Amino acid sequence: MPKKKILIAVTTYPLPSRSYDELVCTAGFLEDGTWIRIYPIPLSFLNQVKKDTGFKKYTWIELDVKRRTDTDFRPESHSPNNYDVKIINTLSTDNFWQERKEICLKNVYTNKLKLLEDSKAPTNISLATFKPSRITDFVVEDDESEWKDEWKEIRKQTDLFAAIEVDPEKLIPKVPYKFYYIFEDDQGVPSKLMIEDWEIFQLYLNCLRTNNNDQKIAIEKVKEKYFGEFVKENDIYLFLGTTMQWHRRRSNNPFVIIGVFYPKIKLQYSLF
Repeated sequence: MPKKKILIAVTTYPLPSRSYDELVCTAGFLEDGTWIRIYPIPLSFLNQVKKDTGFKKYTWIELDVKRRTDTDFRPESHSPNNYDVKIINTLSTDNFWQERKEICLKNVYTNKLKLLEDSKAPTNISLATFKPSRITDFVVEDDESEWKDEWKEIRKQTDLFAAIEVDPEKLIPKVPYKFYYIFEDDQGVPSKLMIEDWEIFQLYLNCLRTNNNDQKIAIEKVKEKYFGEFVKENDIYLFLGTTMQWHRRRSNNPFVIIGVFYPKIKLQYSLF
């Protein structure tokens, strides 16, 4: 089978796994603009690829994947047959992210009810690009400060591929907060969805390091970025994905925010 050409657009914050090291939910687009989810992707594999190639988001890759039909009913879900990845090129941010827009914005939802209808059988849509009509708030809630004990033990028992270096005593830091956007669709219907994009957690950790481990300041810096700068200066689209557990249970809204697409707003200047 030929490898698929995939534009990587999403990496969520890693979680410990029994069979691998921390696992990252990775998702992106095929050349026709349809979504694809790839898992399991070990964190150590992503780190090694970054180290070797400088790989980052909005990079075209080629990867041998197969549709997951065993336990995952979601049509976008695939797993790698191997981790022999070919890096092609990274799309630039020139001209207000035009190259990225041409792939990522081919199919955009603006209506919550329409998205939720499409997430039901038989279509079972589980990945989507959503354009909110208005982002009304950014909420931070307390979360557990440490990984669960059973997850710590799982990490120590890891049995990863021999070709990938792993230190089972090391865990990626646990961020003790949950971050949410509150936004409205094109009919003014509100949603409150958790943001699980790796970028927001990494931003928090970076702000923590540069502000003497002051959590209050770090949170304010994150809010300034996501609710100050982004909402005022950027044209925000949300990459949404379902969690399999809540999608299978047919939750009222099984989606979370797995990525934020944020080109600068293109101002239209009059010639007169």
